[in-house]
Amino acid sequence: MLDTATAAVIIKGITIAVGGIGPALAVGFIGAKAMESIGRNPESANQLFVPMLLGMAFAEAIAIYALVVTFIL
Repeated sequence: MLDTATAAVIIKGITIAVGGIGPALAVGFIGAKAMESIGRNPESANQLFVPMLLGMAFAEAIAIYALVVTFIL
């Protein structure tokens, strides 16, 4: 049997792992698609930069929520 402190550490680890993998995949996907789009149409680089950064920032906000939940636990 696990004591309470050990169980809390395991739960915190699982929480941040699950809460971090989704945003990590999302940021990678956003970056890959932006680079693919710029590769197909180099003139669109200036138009894609700001929406790409906003999408990455919103995806990273989810990871920050997971971090906050981990600290609360």
